[in-house]
Amino acid sequence: MRDDRPTDERHVPVLRDRCVSLLAPSVASAEAAGRRAVVVDATLGMGGHAESMLERFPSAHLVGIDRDTEALELAGERLAAFADRTDLVHAVYDELPEVLADLGIDGVDGVLFDLGVSSLQLDERDRGFAYSFDAPLDMRMDTSRGITAAEVVNTYAAEDLLRIIRTWGEEKFAGRIATAIVQARQAEPLRTTAQLVEVIRSVVPAAAARTGGHPAKRTFQALRIEVNEELTVLERAVPAAVDSIVTGGRVVAMSYHSLEDRIVKSAFTAGTRSSAPVGFPVELEEHKAYLRSLTRGTEAPTAAEVEENPRAASAKLRAVERIKAGPVDRKNR
Repeated sequence: MRDDRPTDERHVPVLRDRCVSLLAPSVASAEAAGRRAVVVDATLGMGGHAESMLERFPSAHLVGIDRDTEALELAGERLAAFADRTDLVHAVYDELPEVLADLGIDGVDGVLFDLGVSSLQLDERDRGFAYSFDAPLDMRMDTSRGITAAEVVNTYAAEDLLRIIRTWGEEKFAGRIATAIVQARQAEPLRTTAQLVEVIRSVVPAAAARTGGHPAKRTFQALRIEVNEELTVLERAVPAAVDSIVTGGRVVAMSYHSLEDRIVKSAFTAGTRSSAPVGFPVELEEHKAYLRSLTRGTEAPTAAEVEENPRAASAKLRAVERIKAGPVDRKNR
């Protein structure tokens, strides 16, 4: 069932004002240097963050990237008034270098990541991301390519299902669930979310569900990550974003579970620490940190931000600024 309400009524961006404020100094720096700032919304979704950036930065150019064609269409409608300052591109966010090259953009001033499943994907029932109502087992963010969740649950070996559910879902009952899926599909293929939820409920103790939330929550997360290769993509995307920003540019990332946050933290930490060998007497220029952290660890949402959008409750925010010339600075010398 499609939700036909205007996107601004359907979607309140997570930590919108805080994210835009974190990017503001890099945009101001570009303008002070006499050039037009370029900001990238690497996870465009329905365009809420992008709209705020375009309103806040009236001279900036925005590149919006999303793998979901439906999201791109809705964002395009929402951002129609800014069409002369936007490029909306159908791509996965680890393809950022190729997207910028195709647009003839050598470096950018800010990149925003709002990771995980989008409000659109959760709310559109026929996409199969949610365990709360019945739908085909799809879970693809880009429905034009890739395997579906149905293919995963019906064709993967038991040991592969176990690995995925345990690793990507951090599910302690992964063994029981994997075994139950294999047994159930022998009777008939699992084609819908309701079928899969019923299989999971049959092996997860009721007590665990009472304390840990919906019994299918972690398995659905694991399948979504597997279908969309989310963590593999993220491992490439964050360093690519860091390499794309000019000196003074910023990368802001919001994650929603520990697996995503771990990858973001690793990429950011690599740039905020000296790479000089332990005991090295002099820190050479090439060993100096090239990023500065703008957040103290991860920042959590305030009570007001959660009230505005309950989906912000699990958000973990990190941000960094480039303080030393990087690949795009050297390229343009």
